[in-house]
Amino acid sequence: MLIVIGTICVILGIAGIFLPLLPTTPFLLLAAFCYSRSSARFYHWLITNRWFGEYIRNYREGRGMPLKQKVIALSLLWLTMSYSIWFVVSQWWVQLILLGIAVSVTIHLVRMKTFRPEPQEAELPAEYSSSKEAD
Repeated sequence: MLIVIGTICVILGIAGIFLPLLPTTPFLLLAAFCYSRSSARFYHWLITNRWFGEYIRNYREGRGMPLKQKVIALSLLWLTMSYSIWFVVSQWWVQLILLGIAVSVTIHLVRMKTFRPEPQEAELPAEYSSSKEAD
């Protein structure tokens, strides 16, 4: 049962990447929880997945979200919400709800810690490292 729930959550999380009203992170975190309790193979697949594995690990470990992902997420959020508010929905109260959702998600993303990977030391060419030994 947990594998089925986890798989549904992965599908909803992927859909949430493209649909602004559907959250991605909670579904992927729930999928990770379900898989961790039911299937080591599915859990390993999710955590090492090239598209959202690192995202899930960083979020769960409290490291946050890279700035580039924040900018993309906020841009897509406001583009799709603005389009929906102005061209799709005609009821003022639904427009207000959509605006409230957009503002809430924006506040959440802005307050979330920004993940900055540690810069790796640049490897010096062999001629530079050996010349220091000669001195």
